[in-house]
Amino acid sequence: MIEIVFAGRSNVGKSTLFSQLFGVKVRRGKRPGTTIKPNQIKYKDLIVTDLPGFGYISGVNREFNERVKDFIVRYIEENAERIVLAIQVVDGKSFLEIAERWERRGYIPVEVEMFEFLNEVCSKVFLAVNKMDKVDNPNEVLDAIALKLGMTPPWRDWTHVIFPISAKEGKVDNLREAIKGRLMEIGRSDLIPVLKGKKS
Repeated sequence: MIEIVFAGRSNVGKSTLFSQLFGVKVRRGKRPGTTIKPNQIKYKDLIVTDLPGFGYISGVNREFNERVKDFIVRYIEENAERIVLAIQVVDGKSFLEIAERWERRGYIPVEVEMFEFLNEVCSKVFLAVNKMDKVDNPNEVLDAIALKLGMTPPWRDWTHVIFPISAKEGKVDNLREAIKGRLMEIGRSDLIPVLKGKKS
């Protein structure tokens, strides 16, 4: 059994991306922060897991937020051996503002922590920077995101890691092709049909 996992803060568009890539509608909570259960699809011996959104959500108690984060960390640690790819989804429009707000309070932003954790535990990590259709100065923003996550700009030196996308608009071909490339890299081209709208 092998696995691909998707992780990200609540409201970054993970579920929309999941639907675009795999052609399945995933169950969403009535509002962010209402469920810890992951969404999963299975294809042959591949599991694709959409983990619950993490981060601090207004109107949701702190204890629940911590439980979600603990669940994600534990899930990834316990399944690390079978995880062939972890995809962290971030919101290109709000990432920097949220990260800087946490840094001003003296904390490491949760997205930065998660990216470092995934890179420690998983064999391959992609960063899907979503909502790029709402970003006015894409190269500048992507360079700043790369820097926050420990990658020296320009971001274009990191196109094997950083994938600017717009899930709502269906602009995810770069990420789809990279997932396909990862499956081929591990000798599992038979799993490529799990991806919807794939290029030949």
